Amino acid sequence: MPESKSHKSAKRKAAGKQGQTEVPLSGGKRLDAETKKRATEVERSGNSANLEKAAKRLKDSRKKQKVLQVPEKDMKKAVEAMKKVGTPGTVKNMGGTKRRHVRKK
Repeated sequence: MPESKSHKSAKRKAAGKQGQTEVPLSGGKRLDAETKKRATEVERSGNSANLEKAAKRLKDSRKKQKVLQVPEKDMKKAVEAMKKVGTPGTVKNMGGTKRRHVRKK
């Protein structure tokens, strides 16, 4: 299924001028966006399994800052997915107006 316009634009915005999108990870996985210090995954589906997969990709990125970007209605699910996988980082909404920090266990 092709990416939506909002997904593509969120990836580009997260990468900024210096970053890159679709960064390869081990095991044939790809990270949505990456800068020198930050890894960003955009997950718009709201599906718990997909949120957990995105959190695992963030964990595999080994970047200092990890951001999972989701629609505002799915922020609670995303926080739970990050906790379940054990990925510390930030969950933020698509507009960037709200954010929740997830600590290490």
